[in-house]
Amino acid sequence: MRIIVALDILNGKCVRLIKGDYNKVKVYNENPLEVAKEIECNGIEYLHLVDLDGAKNKKTVNYKILEKISGKTRLKIDFGGGVRSLEDLQAAFNCGASQVTLGSIAVLDPQLFLKWLAEFGQEKIILGADVRKRKVSTSGWTEGSDKEIMSFIADYRAKGVKYTICTDIDKDGMLRGPSTGLYKEILKIPGIKLISSGGISSVEDIEEMDKIGCEGTIIGKAIYEGKLTLKDLSRLC
Repeated sequence: MRIIVALDILNGKCVRLIKGDYNKVKVYNENPLEVAKEIECNGIEYLHLVDLDGAKNKKTVNYKILEKISGKTRLKIDFGGGVRSLEDLQAAFNCGASQVTLGSIAVLDPQLFLKWLAEFGQEKIILGADVRKRKVSTSGWTEGSDKEIMSFIADYRAKGVKYTICTDIDKDGMLRGPSTGLYKEILKIPGIKLISSGGISSVEDIEEMDKIGCEGTIIGKAIYEGKLTLKDLSRLC
């Protein structure tokens, strides 16, 4: 299972939100490149870079940070946040993203999402499936939808999606363990490669995600709050 470290960017700084609330922000480092280099120095290969400014503004904002990190590290970067246009998507790849996570556009414009999936390929496009009370949320978790999580992922899997990141918003930033039951349900969808996100607080949580069959798991706040160290994670890679 891939170990993926989350790096969330807001106003050019490395931050974390609680349950996606932009009014509950904690700044951990004012230099995202410094954080990325430390991740790389500990032998971790994968970075989940989230443009929170982009998600909120419905257009990608932090291209330059992506470009700087990809240019000065060897991290394999999954980038997401505010990608709503072909220009945004192409810029993300041009700035060094290995994969791009698309969530809101998959809810709001399924035909465009599927067009991009066909054009860029299933290895490059990750379906973002952020969920609150089994309904998919959009726009940096600020807007809800009527899309039920299981049918949302299953329908897109049937149309060619290979990877999905599922974040249980109510778990995110709470350090109370992941949504194991939900992830077990999703993993029953044939052929889906699930990247779990939200709630990880211990090595045991990570091992549990591996045991149930996740392709990857994203860890964020547990690192920044000192519950887990990058050395802890490097031993699991």
